[in-house]
Amino acid sequence: MMIQRRSRTLAVACVLAATTLAAAGCAKSETSNNAGGDSSQGAQEAKTPDSSSGAGCKLETYGAPKLDLKDAVVGFSQSEKEANPFRIAETQSIKDEAKKVGVKKLLTTNAQSQLSKQISDIQDMLSQGAQFLIVAPLNSDGLEPALKAAAAKKVPVLTIDRKVNSTACKDYVAFLGSDFVEQGKRAADAMIKVTGGKGKVAILLGASGNNVTTDRTKGFVGQVKAEAPGLEIVAQQTGEFARDKGQQVMEQLIQSKPDITAVYAENDEMGLGALTAIKAAGKKPGKDVKIVSVDGTRNAVQALVNGEYNAVIESNPRFGPLAFATAQKFYAGEAIPENVIITDREYDEANAKESLGGAY
Repeated sequence: MMIQRRSRTLAVACVLAATTLAAAGCAKSETSNNAGGDSSQGAQEAKTPDSSSGAGCKLETYGAPKLDLKDAVVGFSQSEKEANPFRIAETQSIKDEAKKVGVKKLLTTNAQSQLSKQISDIQDMLSQGAQFLIVAPLNSDGLEPALKAAAAKKVPVLTIDRKVNSTACKDYVAFLGSDFVEQGKRAADAMIKVTGGKGKVAILLGASGNNVTTDRTKGFVGQVKAEAPGLEIVAQQTGEFARDKGQQVMEQLIQSKPDITAVYAENDEMGLGALTAIKAAGKKPGKDVKIVSVDGTRNAVQALVNGEYNAVIESNPRFGPLAFATAQKFYAGEAIPENVIITDREYDEANAKESLGGAY
């Protein structure tokens, strides 16, 4: 369980105007001709703060020296290889915004899904003079050595996408990302809608050891139990957030539980793998077996347009504008909330075609 103060949210739009903090387009992925999509439609926005916003974290409290990003060395630690659209879009967004802001030097590393490498990556960037760090944690636990190394050099750390089980405004400044429990609830609502609240659903879990998997599962399971007792969850197996693994697990589930009528995948890549497995079994994805997933990749939204998918809850990876806007506010002396929660859209059969340009 995360050691944290009361959850806080930040009132800031990451896109103030099309001429300032527009979200970046992204590099070509292994599976899509346009992983970035239409960046003008895919911009991140933070939710309006609630009454628990509190004082937040200030530069003087954190104990870091004041810094102008245009004279700074900034480090970005990516957790997983850029082999899926989310990671491609996330990394490219950081690079694009660093260039737009005029950062003196941007260091980038990729942990290749290895916690030990992410720790050494961060330590190496500190050795190269990094003065501010943006980190996409691989796991919620285990980064303590890297966080301590940054703290020893008074280098602020901003975490994105996944939370760490550490203390805000001490071990890191803040977390920027989605409300993953809410994503799970919204996925459940979409599943209930497309199934009529009845059937047998399998859950393709994400990778273990991080709050994204835990929270998306909690939100989905809790909402189904509360709102659709006729929708039975008959299996929960990890697909490791990977398309090939999702396909493999789904193939096994079709053999062991042929009466499955729906699949909730905790990211689009696993959902697309499940789609392939369902087709190979001679069934019609989106009809014989309903599919709902989380991410908002172009491939999943296109499958929705094609009638082979049923709903996609977005998890926006374009963190660049919001991350650097947050850093600028922090160095300007503004208080940064512990949790800067972004809004996420939803794709369904009614809006998928017209919204395809906003997918990544």
